[in-house]
Amino acid sequence: MVHADSSTFAEGLSKKDVYEQILEQAKALFDGQRNWVCNLANTSSLLYHGLHSLPSPSSAVNWAGFYVSDPKDPNSLVLGPFHGQVACQVIAFGKGVCGTAAKEQKTQLVEDVDAFPGHIACDGASKSEIVVPIVKEGKVVAIIDLDCAELKGFGEEDKVALEELAQLIADSSDF
Repeated sequence: MVHADSSTFAEGLSKKDVYEQILEQAKALFDGQRNWVCNLANTSSLLYHGLHSLPSPSSAVNWAGFYVSDPKDPNSLVLGPFHGQVACQVIAFGKGVCGTAAKEQKTQLVEDVDAFPGHIACDGASKSEIVVPIVKEGKVVAIIDLDCAELKGFGEEDKVALEELAQLIADSSDF
């Protein structure tokens, strides 16, 4: 497999088809590779390019990436691999959408980030966000973070697919 081909998505695919391709490509890329940096870097590319292959609002995703648990501070997340604008470097558990997902170990689906109490605006263009915790052995090891420049950029279909992806990452990566 030519690795660059993994980020190529055909036109006209449904969101379900794009997420299925992301999962299939991630599994193939993770085969024989358990390093979390490699796996998260490739996954951020798959997510960014996959969602950009879809019509609006998915094509308005302006940030796709990860924060990982800080080994020096178990109550903080540090910036991991991503596609998008420069981002906040450290987020405390319980702060903003990412920190809330990490603290509660629960997906946060936010239709309007300005209405989320304590939202941390790393990119002022972001209008909606979904954050999915990656849990391994009962602890959050990382989170998937997607931002969209449109309101209501994510829904239940994204939540289900990203939670499946989070489990795949947890099972396939050494943190």
